[in-house]
Amino acid sequence: MPRDPRTADVRLSARLRPALAVGAAVVLGFPLLLHPAQAQERTVTIVLSEEPELLDPCNASRSTVGRVVKQNISETLTEVDPKDGSVTPRLASSWQRVDDFTWRFKIRPGVRFHDGTPFDAKAAADSINRTMGTTLDCETRTKFFGGVKLTPRAVDTLTLEIKTDKALPILPTNMGTMALYKPKTERNVYDRSPIGTGPYRFTRWTVGQEIILDRFDGYWGRKPEVQRARYIWRIEGSVRAAMVVTGEADISPNITQQDANRPELDFSYPNAETTRLRLDVSQPPLNDRRVRLAMNYAVDRNALKGTVFSKDVIPASQYIFPSINGHNPDIKPFPYDPEKARQLLAEARRDGVPVDNTIYLTGRTNIYPEATEAMQALQAMFNAVGLKTELTMLEVSTWLKYNRKPFATPRKPIVIQNMHDNDKGDAAFTAYSNYHSKGAVSVLSDERLDALIEKAQVTSGPERRRLWQQMFKRVNEEIVAEVILFHMVGYSRVGKRVKYQPSISTNSEIHIEDISFK
Repeated sequence: MPRDPRTADVRLSARLRPALAVGAAVVLGFPLLLHPAQAQERTVTIVLSEEPELLDPCNASRSTVGRVVKQNISETLTEVDPKDGSVTPRLASSWQRVDDFTWRFKIRPGVRFHDGTPFDAKAAADSINRTMGTTLDCETRTKFFGGVKLTPRAVDTLTLEIKTDKALPILPTNMGTMALYKPKTERNVYDRSPIGTGPYRFTRWTVGQEIILDRFDGYWGRKPEVQRARYIWRIEGSVRAAMVVTGEADISPNITQQDANRPELDFSYPNAETTRLRLDVSQPPLNDRRVRLAMNYAVDRNALKGTVFSKDVIPASQYIFPSINGHNPDIKPFPYDPEKARQLLAEARRDGVPVDNTIYLTGRTNIYPEATEAMQALQAMFNAVGLKTELTMLEVSTWLKYNRKPFATPRKPIVIQNMHDNDKGDAAFTAYSNYHSKGAVSVLSDERLDALIEKAQVTSGPERRRLWQQMFKRVNEEIVAEVILFHMVGYSRVGKRVKYQPSISTNSEIHIEDISFK
């Protein structure tokens, strides 16, 4: 089957890519020597691995959007501390549970949007309704509120009531994921110039070059040191790392382990991300469990660790970190057993399973450092046990068409490269979106699994944990719906003139208010 003409098959050697990236930057008119950071005393330049596909706050849970928007332009009612999962006030000063289906939040007084419009309970309700509506495919809704209906209303100017159609015992935590924005924001199109309440206002987005945020002097909170934040993007991790050394950028939140060679500038941290390959279980030969098992046994995690992945990554058995409520410690990573993989494939072939059909490995460039090399290594492992695979690497906008519903058609036996962060303390923020039959990125349709997810969502305490653990057992041992790879470690480079401490959230959020100058 021919490749999608929109795709980019990336197969450049590791030695050539940096040089080509530099050359392309000059040819396209984006020279690397762009506005040295030292010349702009209160401006910070952040160099990202990819350009956002949009800036709508309703998609702030997506890392490409959240790094620019979340808690910078648009804020949340509550804020979840990534260190311990505790919930703290942000736009809401307090909250209380009225009954199993009702919560009330007190809105912080004196808050205004960047255009001067007051932020109150009515404005909050309007923003929630847009995010929770179905006109737009808002990732915050599908990822964190899957299967739940919210009905917000203003009780008075500073009292917001939110009713849910099913018990939601962790709603204050959920509200730490939803960025709020100006009332009456267009319902039918994604916003590219968001207006929020945060410490920084959107100034401009020159597509292909830069995004500029400026400090909002009418901000209700403390006044941050940084006056202007400038976001640029370079594909090559080595280029991003070098730009911080030369002063062309102040922070590169995501560099490769190979480039993290300056101890005085570089930080490593567990980043709450887990990476996997999602298997489309509806398409032959992936609809046979033996083929899915074979793919798991084919992966040599020890060979990947310390080469295309950091030496500090942790082999994973499920799609959340061990510290998250619902992680099942009884599930272990699959061992590397290529002979067993071959036996399973031979057995499936004898039973008429079309094992020799092409399986389409679909990756996303720069989803993490060395993403292309990782997929090439995995392809070699799958081919070594007798599978026939074809690898295509996509830019994020095209990759999303295969990753999220409605999936691109016609459906093929696709294995898609994924990475997911959950630093919010509960498996609910992973389960529905990824595994429920109605989940936004789920390829599964399993009644028993749906029932476990729905019951766990409305339960609390030890029973909630037990149900989530059963769910992961169902996904990873009984169905075998994915090839779970690693709990990831991030590397950031921070320039000499600024102070910034990367955290578990850095891959998905970069709070400019936390940056100061030396």
